[in-house]
Amino acid sequence: MAGGSFAPAGVAKDRAEQYEGKVTAYVIIACIVAAVGGSIFGYDIGISGGVTSMDAFLTKFFPSVYQKKKHSHENNYCKFNDQGLAAFTSSLYLAGLVATLFASPVTRMYGRRISIICGGLSFLVGAALNALALNFVMLLSGRIMLGVGIGFGNQAIPLYLSEMAPTHLRGGLNMMFQLATTLGIFSANMINYGTSKLDKWGWRLSLGLAAAPALLMTVGGILLPETPNSLIEQGSIEKGRKVLERIRGTQHVDAEFQDMIDASELANSVKHPFRNILEKRNRPQLVMAICMPMFQILTGINSILFYAPVLFQCMGFKGNASLYSSALTGAVLALSTLVSIATVDKLGRRVLLIGGGIQMIICQVIVGIILGLKFGTDQKLSEAYSIVVVVIICLFVAAFGWSWGPLGWTVPSEIFPLETRSAGQSITVAVNLFFTFIIAQSFLSLLCGLKFGLFLFFAGWITVMTIFVYVFLPETKGVPIEEMMLMWQRHWFWKKIVSDEESYERPRNLLEMERQVR
Repeated sequence: MAGGSFAPAGVAKDRAEQYEGKVTAYVIIACIVAAVGGSIFGYDIGISGGVTSMDAFLTKFFPSVYQKKKHSHENNYCKFNDQGLAAFTSSLYLAGLVATLFASPVTRMYGRRISIICGGLSFLVGAALNALALNFVMLLSGRIMLGVGIGFGNQAIPLYLSEMAPTHLRGGLNMMFQLATTLGIFSANMINYGTSKLDKWGWRLSLGLAAAPALLMTVGGILLPETPNSLIEQGSIEKGRKVLERIRGTQHVDAEFQDMIDASELANSVKHPFRNILEKRNRPQLVMAICMPMFQILTGINSILFYAPVLFQCMGFKGNASLYSSALTGAVLALSTLVSIATVDKLGRRVLLIGGGIQMIICQVIVGIILGLKFGTDQKLSEAYSIVVVVIICLFVAAFGWSWGPLGWTVPSEIFPLETRSAGQSITVAVNLFFTFIIAQSFLSLLCGLKFGLFLFFAGWITVMTIFVYVFLPETKGVPIEEMMLMWQRHWFWKKIVSDEESYERPRNLLEMERQVR
């Protein structure tokens, strides 16, 4: 849906109207199995905060934090401020950032499935190291292997989903990744709630159970078919057509198949995709690949999800109550993602992003005001205000769940042409993990320094990103993945940068001429 004069009313879709096919059980199953890989990301987000609030874990690895936690006179906002504890959480995302850059050429040359399998195996190794950790070095090594798994998985899975899904359901099927992520968060919160009752080894069980989603991801990667786009890019043209016919449920796939052939020939002529992505005609996609994941993290959501038990303990909740509250936010996130899946291909991406942004701004401001007025450095919130804070945080999480949560991944994964798609997704994942690392490493210090102002800080960023979407993001609903370039050429702002339509049409015309000569 276009917003005022800021987006085109329609997009010339070239062969899009000739696309045939239906939603098949085969493509639905393939997308569900692939999306399970998202649960490893979610499980880690959910498990980290719970484990870092467990006394047995803190006693073994972070005794100084444990002592501060026990001092009732300690500044409420600074109880858990420790760079070592923050490094436990954030090291994974730094490793993932590096891994995703290596994952890009693997995904492009060997296919999406190989990257999914590599990610699953790395995560299995990391889960084992964490569960058996005897010292901080072993614990950190496990986190790094988990990061490698997330780097490969997050690079390949959104691409896989976007390429397998039919155009009119691409948004909903792509969001299976975010749904799996939210279910991973919820599962982790519930596991933390149970393992917190196990005195000495509950944290080991929490960390070790990360092997379950990793195993599902690895087995799924082995059983899944490769995407037709990737097969054609690798030269397996006939096999690519057969897979396309199977997932579309018809042999009448000539138009879509020809778009894939054109995109593949163009992609194979590009030897340096990261260099190519810097060209002027790819500027809109590059801006979105950087801004969308950056803004997704600057909503402040990961701060709440990482440190929900810690945050609630800072507000005066008892240990079990804080874990219970964080489990509640995990459940809200999972349910709200279902709303997005049901509406994204009807209402469009822009409506959800803008609506969710407005709701999140209101929630962050309210929480900031309540904490500023009613929560000091050495006092606890009253029961009534504590309940209000939990409710408002749940409303914030719900807004994120049906807007920036899934769409922060969906939009970047669907806007790149094939020749830069893998590189573009690597940039998206790298930016996401970089800002996740920054926020994870600095959140406890920011909470200590800014106090309630931290929530107003995030509210300011959400205001910026909501305006950004309204002004600069065109609607991608219903636009075929191989014809996204036409959309940028018609947008009120981006057409000034990608104004020379020949920059896109010339390569396609040359390919057509070469085919006629042959």
